Amino acid sequence: MRGRMGGHQKIALGYFVVLLGAAALNYIPGLTDADGRAFGIFALDLFDDALHLASALWALAAALISARAARMFLVLFGALYLADGLMGLAFGSGYLDFGIFTNGVVALPFGFKILANLPHIGLGGVALVAGLRR
Repeated sequence: MRGRMGGHQKIALGYFVVLLGAAALNYIPGLTDADGRAFGIFALDLFDDALHLASALWALAAALISARAARMFLVLFGALYLADGLMGLAFGSGYLDFGIFTNGVVALPFGFKILANLPHIGLGGVALVAGLRR
């Protein structure tokens, strides 16, 4: 059994890849518009990139350390990102990027809020469910 990754570790490793991709979005030519928005939706800045990179490294470390560490990552990461996405959906600003503190409640069209927060809701929800499953 030694050297084989369990299911939680494989999922955490997948999150490493996805989050690393999110951190790289601003640096891939053609994915940002003239306003610096990835796909015309996400205004990612250096702080967002650092948050995604730190989350990616956390996922990688958890996947490599143990099944228990990977499961803990999935539960904690999932809860944090899901709550951030739901907060962004409700208030137009989340807390992981300190937007709720710096921008307060932002009146945005609901459809835009869905598109802008769907990645955190989806990633967080899937991670939380995966982490809570044995």
